[in-house]
Amino acid sequence: MTTLDFTDTVHSLRTGIVTVELNDDLWRITKPDGEVLGYVHRWYSASGVRFQAKRMLARQRRFLPLGDFWSIDDALDIFRF
Repeated sequence: MTTLDFTDTVHSLRTGIVTVELNDDLWRITKPDGEVLGYVHRWYSASGVRFQAKRMLARQRRFLPLGDFWSIDDALDIFRF
C-alpha cells in the first residue's frame, strides 16, 4: 500500500476519496487515510476537455487506464468502486 503523509492542497469532492491538485491538469486521488488510489489527468482533444482516470497498481508498479470522461465528476466517480 502506498500512503503519503504530506499534502499541499487537499479537497474532498466525494465521500470516501480525497483529491490533491498537483498542477493545473493533474490530481492525485487518495483515500482519507492517505492510500493512493490513482490519478486524474485533464487533456484537450479536438472535441473539448477530457479527463483520464488511472488506477495505481502499486504491486505491479504501473497504472491501469480506467477511461476518458467528459467531466471531472465522472472521472472521480470511477474511484468509488
